[in-house]
Formats: sequence, structure tokens, C-alpha cells
Amino acid sequence: MTTSQPPAQHSNPVRPSDGHRPKTPVIAFLGTGRMGGPMAANLAHSGFELRVWNRTTSRTTDLARHGVFVARSPAEAVAGAGIVISMLADGPATEQAATGPDGFLARFPGLIWVQMATVGASWSARLAVMAARQGVTFVDAPVSGSQGPAQEGQLVILASGPDRVQDVLAPVFGALGPAGDGTKAKLVLNSWLVNLVEATAETLSFAGHLGLDPTSIVELLRSTPLGSPYAVQKATTMLAGNFTPAFALKHALKDAELAVQAAHSSGTRLALTEALLPRWRQTALLHADNDLSAVYITA
Repeated sequence: MTTSQPPAQHSNPVRPSDGHRPKTPVIAFLGTGRMGGPMAANLAHSGFELRVWNRTTSRTTDLARHGVFVARSPAEAVAGAGIVISMLADGPATEQAATGPDGFLARFPGLIWVQMATVGASWSARLAVMAARQGVTFVDAPVSGSQGPAQEGQLVILASGPDRVQDVLAPVFGALGPAGDGTKAKLVLNSWLVNLVEATAETLSFAGHLGLDPTSIVELLRSTPLGSPYAVQKATTMLAGNFTPAFALKHALKDAELAVQAAHSSGTRLALTEALLPRWRQTALLHADNDLSAVYITA
């Protein structure tokens, strides 16, 4: 399944009017953090029956206030659900939720498992094999976007999986954002993103060391095709010293490392991405939970 959908439509996606598409099953959502929380909220507000679990229960408070069932374990969340969405920190956390003592994978054959976190190509392949062994349909569907698009239902969903589940998942993806193609595309996009942020940070730092006003450089970028809207936005936050996380540095660093690993596995190199990793790791020692634009501090 490689799908391409228009932006989210929130008008009763649970009960399609054409009479041919199956009703969406109950959804279990695992991982209601900075990204997963708004995603789960959009599904709930769109009328889906939802069961959620998060390791830190305080992250489920707002959902509980709106009547969403909060489970004590992944297995309890998935009980009675037909679709499970995982939006956890990384591959090991996702595997633990699936196969740990309170995991869901071996207990509910016939599930559709939609894995939406960025865990890398090797972890995605590993999780897919684990799912197949238990009779669970695995859909690789990482998202591209930060907290803002997550809240607005405008994440880009890079989905890849069996065609037979496309109709069932279409309204689910419609509540979250447009759909595209798999983990590999996500790694490509995030490699581009981290290089763009690094180039922005270096440009502003370079301008300052030359005695130029970095703000004037931002205005030049804004007024020419050279300045992408994302780069201009990050440049503005860098100069303001506002590193409130939209996409945390620790997650961007993880994605950059996964991209480099995937490149090596495919017989190529990401020279720019490899070059930024040492300084990004150094910056993350103090600023891991800040926005990735915090790399400007050490540029």
C-alpha cells in the first residue's frame, strides 16, 4: 500500500457514506507524548473509538478528560481494538510495547499494526517480521512534521503496507494528514531537514563573525528563492534564542544517525549529515530536549 491523500477531512470518518468502505475498527494508540498526544486527540475529535496507553500516565490526562479510555498496559489498550498505532520514542521502546511482559503482539492475531514513529529502516524491517510471525498486518507509516502540524492534523504520513488494508486505514490517515510512502522516504526527508537547519545555523554564525547583522541576512533569505519558509522560520527562532521544542534536538539527532546508517547499508554516503553529527551530539549533551534549532548555540 502506497497511498496519496488530500489534507485531513474531519467530517465523520468512522462511518463512510459510500457504503462500500468498511467501518473503522476501534483504535489503540500507544505513545501520547509531544507528537502522539495531538495525533490521538485528532482521532478522538474525529469520532473514532480510541483506547490509549502511555508509559507516563500524566500524558494521557487531557485525553481522559474527553472520555478516551486510558489503559494500564499496551495489552490492555489493544484488547478489543482492530488497529493499533504506535508512536513511541524509538525501536527498543516499540519492541518492548509489542513483545514485553505487557505487550500486545502475541495476544491479538489479526490486528492491523500501524507503526508511525521514526525507528529507522532496520528496526522497521525487524518489527515487520515480528508482526508477520504473529499473524499481525504491519503498516510502516512514519510521519513527517513537528508538533504544530500534529495538532493541526497536517502531518505528512509516509505509509507503506498491504493494499488490502488501504480502505480501512484511509479515514484514519485522513484525520492525521496526507499520506505518502514509508520509512525510507522519511529518512530522506529528515536528512534534508537536519542539513537545512545546520546550513541555517552556520550561515547566521558566519555572518556574525564577519561583522554583519544576521537579521539582515534573514531578511535577504526571506526576499529571495534561496530562503525556504522553514529555514527562515528556524533562523528567526535561532536569533531570538527561542528553542521551545517543535522537533526536539535528540529526536532530530536520532533521525540523522538512522539516515547515515541507512545510507551505509545501501552502499552510499551522506557526507553532509555525517559531518554535522559530532557537533550535534555535543550540543545535545546540554540541549537534547530543546528544539533542533539549538544547534545555533554551538555553530
